Amino acid sequence: MNPGFSFRVTHRDGRARRGVLTTPHGTVETPVFMPVGTRGAVKAVTARDLEDIGATLILGNTYHLFLRPGDALIARRGGLHRFIGWDRPMLTDSGGYQVFSLHDLRRITEEGAHFRSHLDGSAHLLTPESSIDIQANLGADIAMAFDECAPYPASEAAARDAMARSLRWAARSRARFEGLRAGEATAHGAERPPVNPGQAQFGIVQGGVYPGLREESAAGTTALGFEGYAIGGLSVGEPVELMYDIVEQTAPMLPQDRPRYLMGTGTPDDLVEAVRRGIDMFDCVLPTRNARNGQVLTRRGPMNIRNARYAEDDRPIDESCRCYTCRRFSRAYLRHLATVNEMTGATLNTIHNLYFYLDTMREIRDAIEFGSFETYRQAFLQTFSRRPVIQ
Repeated sequence: MNPGFSFRVTHRDGRARRGVLTTPHGTVETPVFMPVGTRGAVKAVTARDLEDIGATLILGNTYHLFLRPGDALIARRGGLHRFIGWDRPMLTDSGGYQVFSLHDLRRITEEGAHFRSHLDGSAHLLTPESSIDIQANLGADIAMAFDECAPYPASEAAARDAMARSLRWAARSRARFEGLRAGEATAHGAERPPVNPGQAQFGIVQGGVYPGLREESAAGTTALGFEGYAIGGLSVGEPVELMYDIVEQTAPMLPQDRPRYLMGTGTPDDLVEAVRRGIDMFDCVLPTRNARNGQVLTRRGPMNIRNARYAEDDRPIDESCRCYTCRRFSRAYLRHLATVNEMTGATLNTIHNLYFYLDTMREIRDAIEFGSFETYRQAFLQTFSRRPVIQ
């Protein structure tokens, strides 16, 4: 384990785990949900808002920050933490998923991912080594290895090719990371020592929806000795029950003493179900994206605040919620803000949705500690529905 970075499981309840993740910028209680700050900002809210609702770990996007304003510029500003005014822990992804999503704008070779910027069409090459260099310049507490995400559906042969390439790229990512850490190499574009010498690196398990490929990927990835491990390549269109099955099969293959991260998932019930299967860390754009579109969460499920039925409704979004939005504002007011496209509405909805996610994670941690997680899970799934509610 990298000095300055550690993980300790403090409580277990079945496969569910409560733990403490220690990083150079502070500690994180797990299971944890990470708000997504794609371009160095969680959309519609400030760092103070995130601190007020209890966020302890946020995610930055390597692909977007590489293109604009540039990782070297951020390094000259003292790193991503200083640049965006966030002094708590942070994780950066590798850029692999964003390149995967470019479809016609990218081409994958053994060297790396050749792609054209969605901003101006300029040509770029992202390799395992350059991805790690970019993340070293950004200086987050956790950097991700570069991988290839197979689409869904994909044949077993196609999923195997992507998985095998991801393993080879993982070895290159780890070698580059260790070279930077040992001072044997300097990140491309860097003009000074590493922004965060205590940075840790997570490997990513791929293999699509094929258990045998997942097992092979897990064995090869864990052999490289990363500080943590992620399950990637899910939440890309596969049925939710299939996703749960893959997580259940894969999580036990990962080291017990390292954090486990399920990338890009999901809805509140997905978080509960994945914790049951041994996952410690999550990220997803759903709570912030949906908030900007007027979709807010209640203990009974999602609500469309734009609905005309709320025009004269003086109740908060959720009467059991203690977030700033629910303590101060009515559904009627939030509906008004949404219908006139007032940006304050997006902010208030986002504060509420992220609070809902983080409060759910707090409840999960408490339930694990008290040995009542399965009771909590069943009660949560009985009251929370993915379907829109009518109130």
